[in-house]
Amino acid sequence: MKEYSPVKEGKVREIYDIGENLIMVATDRISAFDVILKNKVEKKGTVLTQMSKFWFDYTKDIVPNHMVSVDTSDMPEFFRQPQFTGNSMLCKKLTMLPIECIVRGYITGSGWNSYKENGTVCGITLPEGLKESDKLPEPIYTPSTKAEIGDHDENISFERSVEVLERDFPGHGQEYAEKIRDYTIALYKKCADYALTKGIIIADTKFEFGLNENGEVVLADEMLTPDSSRFWPVEGYEPGKSQPSFDKQFVRDWLKANPDSDYNLPADVIDKTIEKYKEAYKLLTDKEI
Repeated sequence: MKEYSPVKEGKVREIYDIGENLIMVATDRISAFDVILKNKVEKKGTVLTQMSKFWFDYTKDIVPNHMVSVDTSDMPEFFRQPQFTGNSMLCKKLTMLPIECIVRGYITGSGWNSYKENGTVCGITLPEGLKESDKLPEPIYTPSTKAEIGDHDENISFERSVEVLERDFPGHGQEYAEKIRDYTIALYKKCADYALTKGIIIADTKFEFGLNENGEVVLADEMLTPDSSRFWPVEGYEPGKSQPSFDKQFVRDWLKANPDSDYNLPADVIDKTIEKYKEAYKLLTDKEI
């Protein structure tokens, strides 16, 4: 049996090159504030992969995506081991675009902090009188640069995203910037509307895109997982305060309240976290992990 080693390791993902395609493995690692925590959250990687699969299938009418299969029988023998079951995705190789495509449908987190200071979010002026967690009149697109592990992403304007893309893809900066912006908004609107029918508010999320061999824009990486999004329960939603969530905000809040934790979570926080991830998956897909 041929063995494989990751060609790239992210905060929570490992990428394997198998020749024509890649295999993306979502690990049970968890990160917060751009730091990989010392704990692992069992089954978290499976939730991320299966939720991404659900959304990729649901949105393939809007934009093509990189998913080929999540069935390990479609992968080399090495990946038919138990540690790869459920958390591995066979993907098309792409040339990734160096922009994180963030869309915000509600005002919260760093966006709320910015709005309180000067009425804007990432340079976009918003209506006066908004309360924390309010729904925005329309979703806003706030791109950022991609940072290396340990660094922070940098929020940039749409105009700056054009410049960044033009630098890497001369003659195509404006075209790619407009496409990924428009895809981001369209994906968010379709998925947020669906999630509402399942009892979940998608407050914000991020997407990543790449180019295939024909130069077409393709949706990649993960999609609308609790790691890349803020999920709130519809039940009990009330603007004017922070909301309970199905995502790792629970972990962030615990770390803020325990600054001397050295990024080491207690067992009850780990259990609560995976419980939230699984609950969101079940609500959205009607399936259990």
